[in-house]
Amino acid sequence: MLAFAAAVFFLIITPGPGVLSVAGIGSGFGFRAGNRFVFGLWVGNNFVALLVVSGLAVAVMADPVVRTVLLGASTAYLLYLAARIALAGSKIAFIERQSPPGTTDAIALQFVNPKAYAVNTAFFSGFGFLPAEPSAEILIKFVIMNAIWIPIHYLWLWAGVTVRRLDLPPRTQSIINILMAAAMVAVVALALLAPHA
Repeated sequence: MLAFAAAVFFLIITPGPGVLSVAGIGSGFGFRAGNRFVFGLWVGNNFVALLVVSGLAVAVMADPVVRTVLLGASTAYLLYLAARIALAGSKIAFIERQSPPGTTDAIALQFVNPKAYAVNTAFFSGFGFLPAEPSAEILIKFVIMNAIWIPIHYLWLWAGVTVRRLDLPPRTQSIINILMAAAMVAVVALALLAPHA
């Protein structure tokens, strides 16, 4: 159980589309928008975990055509979200100030977030500690996962909001938003370049 908790901590705290988008939204739009986004990510992540536990995710991803279409949709959506973070508060004449991504956007992000599927598959297919009671083990894993997931995401939100509260010059804030968006794009690129079985 301790090995599972440690794995949850390290796999969730490492930068991925979810935590990077939370920090970016906190930086670009503030705590209230970030709080709605964290709630949506939480709902989406638990739904993805249920898909993994039920085996539905594996069945869907076994079809190479479906997997390619989902990877394309995932890439497009993550790039779109990165652009919204990068352009938050932009003064470019032909771009209106972007409204913050909300709960629905966050749920959608988790459905196309490759890290969400990979991490949840690792959590629920490994780290067994109650082999005689698989249902109890799954329930305990959900509790542990959420007990660690929630504070980590709020830590990333706090980091983003802290950057916003520094009241940096607009140019500096814009550069930070662009860097956060670029980090998301880098994560997407790594997912695309990773070998797919």
